[in-house]
Amino acid sequence: MSRSLETCKVPIGGTVMDALCALDRGAVEIALVVDAAGRMVGTLTDGDIRRALLKGAAMQSPLAPHVQRNFTWVGPGECRADVLDLMQARTIQQVPVLDADGKPIGLHLIHELVGALTRPNWAVIMAGGKGSRLGGITQHVPKPMLPVAGRPILERLVLHLVGFGFRRIYLSVNYMAHVIEEHFGAGERFGCEIRYLREEKPLGTGGSLSLLPEIPTDSLLVLNGDLVTQADIGALLRFHEYGGYQCTVAVRQYCHAVPFGCLRVEDGMIVEIEEKPLITRLINAGMYVMEPAALSLIPINQEFPITELLGRLLQEAQPVGAFELMGDWIDVGLPEQLKVARHGWT
Repeated sequence: MSRSLETCKVPIGGTVMDALCALDRGAVEIALVVDAAGRMVGTLTDGDIRRALLKGAAMQSPLAPHVQRNFTWVGPGECRADVLDLMQARTIQQVPVLDADGKPIGLHLIHELVGALTRPNWAVIMAGGKGSRLGGITQHVPKPMLPVAGRPILERLVLHLVGFGFRRIYLSVNYMAHVIEEHFGAGERFGCEIRYLREEKPLGTGGSLSLLPEIPTDSLLVLNGDLVTQADIGALLRFHEYGGYQCTVAVRQYCHAVPFGCLRVEDGMIVEIEEKPLITRLINAGMYVMEPAALSLIPINQEFPITELLGRLLQEAQPVGAFELMGDWIDVGLPEQLKVARHGWT
């Protein structure tokens, strides 16, 4: 355990003064309250102590009655992006890390998570689609704002990008744009700057990129707004940079079990029988990294699928990479996919 974490601890049998000393020593605006075995039982902040004093507590009063015992914590295996998502969602500044015995072994601070990495790259999230395949579900709410585990899909994406150091995020909006803009505003609540690409008409998955107010100076991340994912965005960007690609497409393996025996026939004769084969293909995962020069191939304010941009790059013999995503990923396009996301995500 680090010395800095040790300074944040205060025993449950201590006094209000002990808690104040721990807050002063640790200088992270939280004290970790532990029992005799070193297990964490709660937290105390400056605000908790101030409220205790206002209620008449003395410096030598027991701190136990003022401890916040319903606190948020994570295990040592939680990734940085997940922790940031949690902190943003619950509007908290610190999250202790507990081991299997409930003892504190670390402390996540939001200013360290957000400030640890700042990328110059911009991100564009395509959030203008109506989601017609979801039927009546999107009649009163745009597809990217459908909740999964208590938060809109689009909010999850924004927080995920912030966790990987993105500070400027463009949201391409069309259908029920006001719902999205009212929720996100300028992005202050989410630790980034959010700007909007407003499609007066649907422009497809690539057309709205022509609405960018200026050409970016660094590689641009583009992703669909209906993805529920914990993909490693940093690894995707590194792959793109090291490969020297004009565009990189994130791909996933898709497996389909054919429920029949399959035959290979030559000259009217069966030469091979394969019983219920498993067919595996790489599919487009709806995430792209592209160089600024690639944007010049996109027509201005016209409907333009991003796959056509890929086709033009290939026609010009420009290198296009394929990065296989290994993390959790769901494309919420159909009701059954939304059901899977809602039941499988926490």
